[in-house]
Amino acid sequence: MKVLLVNGSPHKEGCTYTALCEVGRTLNSCGIDTDVVWIGNKLLSGCIACHKCTERNSCIFQDSVNDFLKIAGAYDGFVFGSPVHWGAATGALTSFLDRAFYADLNGGGNRFYLKPAAAVLSARRAGTTATWDQLNKYFGLMQMPIITSRYWNMVHGTTPNEVRQDLEGMQTMRILGRNMAFFLNCKEIALRHGLPFPVQEPFQYTNFIRN
Repeated sequence: MKVLLVNGSPHKEGCTYTALCEVGRTLNSCGIDTDVVWIGNKLLSGCIACHKCTERNSCIFQDSVNDFLKIAGAYDGFVFGSPVHWGAATGALTSFLDRAFYADLNGGGNRFYLKPAAAVLSARRAGTTATWDQLNKYFGLMQMPIITSRYWNMVHGTTPNEVRQDLEGMQTMRILGRNMAFFLNCKEIALRHGLPFPVQEPFQYTNFIRN
């Protein structure tokens, strides 16, 4: 089993990376393999609602979103990390998730169905809980079980060294890693013993306009 740690910070090895690495080390100690990918700091367009992903099962823009979609199906779980910008996830990570998840949902890729996910946030001071709520909404829509810790999944500091000094925050990352490992092992045992995935119903698409 393996988990993909997605670094949504503009800094490749900053505070968010430090938190993700603590989760990763703990997963490794529990027998779960991990990889880290960085979405980069180049311009990422938001979704333009062209619906080409319906035909392609990928995004029309060729960038780190499609790089991620190419490998996502091989992973059993995901941890998405972001610093807090203006009380929310970075604009780049928001565009990244908008496009990646919409392309999978629209294109019928099924890369993320019932795979556990978690959000990890880093901040100097505040905005972490609002950002946690924001990112968890993506996982809920994609039918991804949300993995939590003993506290909200956040660390505080302005440098990697300060993050390491956030003892409670780092402990929260380790507990998150162990909780995800436990869930993954439970899921594997259930599938091995023949428990089927839930029955899927055709999607009922409605809006609030009535004739």
